[in-house]
Amino acid sequence: MASLTLVVMAAGIGSRYGGLKQIDPVGPGGEIVIDYSIYDALKAGFDRVVFIIRKDFHEAFLEKIGRTAESRVETAYVFQEIDDLPPGFPAPQGRKKPWGTAQALLGCRNTVGTPFAAINADDFYGRTAFAALASHLKSVRESPGLLDFSMIGYVLENTLSEHGHVARGVCEITADRYLKDIRERAKIRRFPEGVKYTDNDRDWIPIPSGSYVSMNMWGFTPGLFAEIETRFPAFLEANSGRILQAEFLIPEVVGDLVREKKARVKVLPTGEKWFGVTYPEDKPKVQAAVRELIKAGLYPERLWEV
Repeated sequence: MASLTLVVMAAGIGSRYGGLKQIDPVGPGGEIVIDYSIYDALKAGFDRVVFIIRKDFHEAFLEKIGRTAESRVETAYVFQEIDDLPPGFPAPQGRKKPWGTAQALLGCRNTVGTPFAAINADDFYGRTAFAALASHLKSVRESPGLLDFSMIGYVLENTLSEHGHVARGVCEITADRYLKDIRERAKIRRFPEGVKYTDNDRDWIPIPSGSYVSMNMWGFTPGLFAEIETRFPAFLEANSGRILQAEFLIPEVVGDLVREKKARVKVLPTGEKWFGVTYPEDKPKVQAAVRELIKAGLYPERLWEV
């Protein structure tokens, strides 16, 4: 059986949430969202976990989740830093946060050598999503010049917050469920007449009902790292005019690879409802959802006591 790695992206500052939401408890035993993701991943057959974190909350992260994970699965840590840049590109003065999810994964280039899943630390993805991704990763078949990736596709309406806008990768898929295109939309929200997005805070553009979106739950192979490394300098040059805010994001890299026919991405649809803590007001809903899943028998009351 092929070894599978779970990469957890936990370096985000969480500016809208107002704190380190990655270590904020949502379960009855003090469990955090990452606990449930790891639990589901182990059930699905993943046998290694890599956490991408910031150095400044390494100790807090170890205390809250790292040591628990280390006692159950092979564990490694990667630090995402502002100055982890291509040669010739100094860290700009005034930049306060890392460079986004694509840079986060690039930091794993010397740590991950197996097919791997990449997820956000603060999103609750659901048991069946991990099982579907593990199954696909175990059957990866790449050919020269064509990377074989996968993505869990969530129905847009199942991924929205009641308390503000969210960012999603909005997808076009083919009849045989391969990704045709993906566009990162930074501000999506529900209106009485439907779901819309804006790029300029003025014009709100409708998104078709039932569209599939990426929640950054991806299945990748190590071939991704070379592609990110190659594209990072071009990203920095193209965004030199907004270098303090620009983010190098996975959906944009994957979208480019698909459009260039350098990768195929199997979209694995799920009916799971996403739960996440984008805003402080989201937390009670996540806590209630976890209680319902425990009541249904999917999780024990105390996750790591069994």
